[in-house]
Amino acid sequence: MLAMQSFPISVAEKTKVDIEAIKVPETWELKSALHQRSYLVNGEIRNWFGEQENVFSPLTNNVKQSLIGSYPLLGSKESLEILDSAKSAYGKGLGEWPSATLEKRIEATEVFLKALEKSKAEIVKLIVWEIGKSVPDATKEFDRTVQYVEETITYLRATANKVEQVGGMEVKYSREAIGTVLCMGPFNYPLNETLTTVLPALLMGNTVILKPAKQGVLLYGPIAKAFQEAFPAGAINLVYGDGREVVTPLMQSGDIDALVFIGSTKVADILSKQHPAPHRLKMVLGLGAKNPAIITANADLLESVDAVIKGALSFNGQRCTALKNIFVHKSVYQDFAKLLAYKVDQLTVGQPWEEGVFITPVAEPNKADALDAFISDAVAQGAKVLNQNGGAKESNLYHPVVLGDVNSKMKIFHEEQFGPVVPLIPYDDSSEILEALANSPFGQQASIFSKDEAEINALAGPLQRLTARVNINQVCERGPDYLPFSGRKSSAMGTISIPDAVKEFSLETLLVRKAI
Repeated sequence: MLAMQSFPISVAEKTKVDIEAIKVPETWELKSALHQRSYLVNGEIRNWFGEQENVFSPLTNNVKQSLIGSYPLLGSKESLEILDSAKSAYGKGLGEWPSATLEKRIEATEVFLKALEKSKAEIVKLIVWEIGKSVPDATKEFDRTVQYVEETITYLRATANKVEQVGGMEVKYSREAIGTVLCMGPFNYPLNETLTTVLPALLMGNTVILKPAKQGVLLYGPIAKAFQEAFPAGAINLVYGDGREVVTPLMQSGDIDALVFIGSTKVADILSKQHPAPHRLKMVLGLGAKNPAIITANADLLESVDAVIKGALSFNGQRCTALKNIFVHKSVYQDFAKLLAYKVDQLTVGQPWEEGVFITPVAEPNKADALDAFISDAVAQGAKVLNQNGGAKESNLYHPVVLGDVNSKMKIFHEEQFGPVVPLIPYDDSSEILEALANSPFGQQASIFSKDEAEINALAGPLQRLTARVNINQVCERGPDYLPFSGRKSSAMGTISIPDAVKEFSLETLLVRKAI
């Protein structure tokens, strides 16, 4: 009989990852392809000898894609074993993890953060290679994630065990776990938007099953080891694979008590309908957005152009909080459009490690073709590409497009582009904008750019009834992390922030006695 081979979390191939025609600084070279051949279940890094899904980097050339690793394609059997692990650890609320004191759970989380910090360089490099995020942005994502968790711990320590006198009663408030949580994060912030839900859920005593997005998977190799070191068996488990194979049995079991999903409304609807008792499924959803910027006749053009570049094109516009429709008053439209087109063409387009780079390769396969389709549809109906380099392609490197004279007949007016295309929509009266937003399925945020307070106030009130956040002379964004992050209609369900995440992943309970 052959001896069973024991794999480490990630197995590095001896073959160096090579990208022809792209010069990679030694610091950022990925020396070997990383093949994850294990997964975390019940506190055990378990070997996987089955089928693997290959991971290709968006940092590629026109000749070939670069294979940078692979991860396990688990099946329903493994998925349900992982579910059993999480259920057992929860123990219907009486397991070791939900029964632990808040301070014990905090201590475990602090152990995890220390282990995570040791893998910072590796994780940042994998974010760069897997989704094409610039080195400064990938580093910022790591640092912001750690800071978020540290501030959550500070918040919990400051607010725990509140006692007050109410109607002759002494009431002690506490927050307790709600059960087993399935967390499914997005590819664009594979670390931040995943761990900022996973760790608050764990801190509140829930057990968690984490399924990474299709892109941004390899970085969970070192993270799995940190989870194993910090948390008791079954408290946190990792499932890899195709969603239809591994997520469907989890949802159909009825044993998932809360679903965290950041992605499309279509997938969110499918997942919720798979649960046999959706009335008791707690859902925290971050979905689509079509956030408008409104450039009024009284806007500071230079400042608003700079803000639109930042808001629409940071990380290639691959953010739910990106500015996705730019409404510009006709009286300033020509000047705004010319200045924006000129400045967009001055942006540095290149690889993530290049000095001053702003636009990097788009992360999703075939994204360039999808963006071209948006532009072709718009141009066929009268829109114009206003910047000289707009739409130029070098494999996954897509030069940003300023698309002028967009109107409501075009797909890009209604649909989320999630990429570096900036639609400019001339308007006469703000009622046109409000009507468009009222009819949109989305309602996350909006930005107003104006120097006239009366004009701002006239717009802000209606916009607050159509979106969850109105930004004055600044871009849409998630932070600061103490502020509620939510949305109306099909943009979100539930609210995420440092205090709100604590509430979303727990139930407030009361201990009541007669006051002495």
